[in-house]
Amino acid sequence: METKFIVIMVTAKDNTEAQKIAREILGKRRAACVNIIPAVNSTFWWLDKIESENECLLIIKTSVFMLNAVTEIIKKNHSYSVPEIIALPVVGGNPDYLKWIENTLK
Repeated sequence: METKFIVIMVTAKDNTEAQKIAREILGKRRAACVNIIPAVNSTFWWLDKIESENECLLIIKTSVFMLNAVTEIIKKNHSYSVPEIIALPVVGGNPDYLKWIENTLK
């Protein structure tokens, strides 16, 4: 099954950075909606040791065709040297909502 829409997950160091990234993506109409979850605890391997940080999580709703553009915006506006950018396919949903995503993007 080929997917037209994706959800991109990105962690950011704080709400200020998350808002900056979200507004840049939305301002360029590369996504229809960005949810920001203000408090997630991430535990991960970094430089050969386990780290734990409090971060914000962005959930970005967009088209698969916008992935490269969204990735570039994130990398340009992110403080991490290797920001998390993970795209997941949308395999279904409310047809009206999916049409709204499509109509919102440029």
